[in-house]
Amino acid sequence: MPNAIRILTLTALATVAAQPTLAQEGLLEIYQRALQNDPQIRREEALYLSTLEIRPMARSAVIPNLRLGAGTTGSFSENPFGASTGAGQVFGVGSEFESEGNSWNMSLSQTIFDWGLIKQLEQVDQQIARAEATFEAARQNLLVRTADAYFGVLAAEETLASEVLNREAIGRQLEQAQRRFEVGLIAITEVEQAQANYDLAVANTIQAERVLSITFEALRELIGEYITNLAGPTAELPLLTPDPASVEDWVQMALRQNLTLISSRLDADIAENNIAVQRGSRLPTLSLSAGYSDSSTDSTVTLIFEDATTGNRFSVPNDNPSARSGYNWSLNVSFPLFSGGINSARIRQAVYQRRASLEVVELTARQTERQTRDAYLGVISEISRVRALRQAVESSRTALEATEAGFEVGTQTTVDVLVQQEVLRRAQTNYALSRYNYLINGLRLKEAAGSLTIRDIEQIDGWLE
Repeated sequence: MPNAIRILTLTALATVAAQPTLAQEGLLEIYQRALQNDPQIRREEALYLSTLEIRPMARSAVIPNLRLGAGTTGSFSENPFGASTGAGQVFGVGSEFESEGNSWNMSLSQTIFDWGLIKQLEQVDQQIARAEATFEAARQNLLVRTADAYFGVLAAEETLASEVLNREAIGRQLEQAQRRFEVGLIAITEVEQAQANYDLAVANTIQAERVLSITFEALRELIGEYITNLAGPTAELPLLTPDPASVEDWVQMALRQNLTLISSRLDADIAENNIAVQRGSRLPTLSLSAGYSDSSTDSTVTLIFEDATTGNRFSVPNDNPSARSGYNWSLNVSFPLFSGGINSARIRQAVYQRRASLEVVELTARQTERQTRDAYLGVISEISRVRALRQAVESSRTALEATEAGFEVGTQTTVDVLVQQEVLRRAQTNYALSRYNYLINGLRLKEAAGSLTIRDIEQIDGWLE
């Protein structure tokens, strides 16, 4: 059974190794790839650009609208009839009507006063400001998501490496236990315990391989390609305390600068302005319209006669050209008297929407404060945790060496060695994870405060090798 599991483990490792790889890349390079290829940030960019177009669309309602039209027409008809002239020798047998005309016109319309339209123009700047805040928040979030995916891969690699080393160490311990049992130095129970620990180590390795594959997929989802060779933090990773060093200062900064909170406040301003827009539907509107037109028509009525004696026909045309041109203008006032109650309903709806937006602001503010405090405490606690785990690794390594030495001379059992190996493995894994958590919490703190920039990624990238 152990051999079959080992074959499965090696197959999984070969699958990961067979994935397309590039030269070792740092966090900054991965972020630049994500900025170009992440569908989420590209969607946010498209939404932002589409929002910018509301300004020219809104302005079009208050600037003059000029229209030009032109056309040409033509018609032809026949009208047979019977008539005679005085002597009874000439008969009228019908008539033809033919006309052609050309025309063109130009019209101008201009809104002079519309209170709802004025308030809608004020909303445009608020909507664009909200779009800018939302897009900038998405870019900051991309920095954090990239770091999460990047360090998620490194953490999974650390875990897998630790599990592989642990499995190999337990495998060697199992072999020693089997030899010792064969010569009668230990009981069979120690061999069985070593076998059980080895089987568990193999299972843990398989699970670690699966987690690593998942993290690779998460990174590929972000940047659109597989990258398996990432730079890791240097051994002497700087542990910097947040500046300012007070959590309250960070909370106040976040309440002023957090982009999601700013966006929600702009939503509330837009909702408040929308009340004025809806109230404007009860006010009169004033508009001006003017136009000029020019047309010309050439028409011909042709009478057709027949000579009763000879049977010959002849026609008598009668041309009737005409032309017409002129202009018009009007100043229009419209005052809504009754619209079935829809205006009142829209005003009430706008009031309720503003109330809802204010609650969103309060909720976002509370979430922002919680996230800021959590991130700050995360940075502070991880600094202490990194230092403690660094010492724990050294202590666990020394304890394992002593236990192995005791095992050689017979004062320690196989179980004692296995336990100490597990302690060292856990300490090493937790130490690596705590360093990644420290870096990510620092980014999340700045994101919550609205001050996260690419310079923070560049700083972390300088700590990688």
